Amino acid sequence: MTIMSNSQQSKHVAVFAFPFGSHLMPLLNLVLKLAHAAPNCSFSFIGTENSNAILFPKPYIPKNIKAYSISDGVPEGHVMSSNPTEKLNLFLSTGPENLQKGIELAVAETKQRVTCIIADAFVTDSLIVAKTLNVPWIPLWLPLSCSLSCHFYTDLIRKQYANNAGNRNLDFLTGLSKLCVEDLPQDVVKGGEDETIFSKTLASLRTALPQAKAVVINFFEELDPPLHKAKTVAYVSFGTVVAPPPHEIVAVAEALEESGFPFLWSLKDNLKGLLPSGFLQRIGMLGKVVPWVPQSQVLAHDSVGVFVTHSGSNSVSESICNGVPMICRPFFGDQGIGARVVQDVWENGVIIEGRVLSKNGLLKSLNLILVQEEGKTIRENALNMKKTVQDAARPEGKSAQDFKTLVEIISES
Repeated sequence: MTIMSNSQQSKHVAVFAFPFGSHLMPLLNLVLKLAHAAPNCSFSFIGTENSNAILFPKPYIPKNIKAYSISDGVPEGHVMSSNPTEKLNLFLSTGPENLQKGIELAVAETKQRVTCIIADAFVTDSLIVAKTLNVPWIPLWLPLSCSLSCHFYTDLIRKQYANNAGNRNLDFLTGLSKLCVEDLPQDVVKGGEDETIFSKTLASLRTALPQAKAVVINFFEELDPPLHKAKTVAYVSFGTVVAPPPHEIVAVAEALEESGFPFLWSLKDNLKGLLPSGFLQRIGMLGKVVPWVPQSQVLAHDSVGVFVTHSGSNSVSESICNGVPMICRPFFGDQGIGARVVQDVWENGVIIEGRVLSKNGLLKSLNLILVQEEGKTIRENALNMKKTVQDAARPEGKSAQDFKTLVEIISES
């Protein structure tokens, strides 16, 4: 059999269905849209004989979509029980070997190598197939987007509510505080001997989905509630050149943990060893420590209420443009000038007490800017400066006119 190389062929996408209930049509609808938008791509839709029989008598299936059937995992002569999850567990028990057979059928007929895999997110074994083929894996999440968090934090939910605490709220999970334990699928709450293949599959989403090339979610992002209220999150970053001394990193960690404010801390991986023992485990959902962030995008987010910064010129400018008050800890160069101007000229921030990061000093500054009435003027000044720079950047604004002048100068030189 001759199989065309990727350079000779149109793209060949294998699509793995979770062949039950309401999971089928949304996946097919996505593939129909993709097939129309990318007519040079071929799509091999891999389901079971029963699920394909439901979908593919349709007259509107384009020529670049073909269906292939694999085993549903039900043993011959098996009598199904009334348990609605039995079929699910039997199908999932067939493993990646069953999925691979679908790939082999599609490749044998089309003579085209598979170049990408799209799969219902419940078919997590499709990730193993994608890794074997060394192709991108794109799962489709069909339930409500908020339910995905439940599967990411299954272990934490089970730990908190081992005794199934009924109407207890999930107030320890950001964005899910309105949900109660009794609202959750039993596959999330129960573990140990009660676990099924299906519940283990759901719990595995936490480690599987981050490996995806992209995750398609069948929902509207605009309808998701904000994870944090406006102006409540502390963003911490001291630039890429100088790191605070070890004792100051410890002080920042202790202050953030005790403050109770949600936070995002950009801290290089090689410095995480300086954090207090157990800090990352204790903060849980309160905050995130990451090695890098797109700072301008972070500062532009409505939830960010304060920027703990080294007061470098770029950071100060980005903070001003987004109306975020600053807590300044200058280290060298012109950072001291920037910090002083922020505190005493523009009054859109403060210099950390003693110009050294301490637990009490940072706690004091965080409370001042985020919640206290005394910090209201600082917050208002930050927003007013944002409006000023936005006005200057408009086509008729001073900055735009100055840029036009610069263009004229270099054009005439």
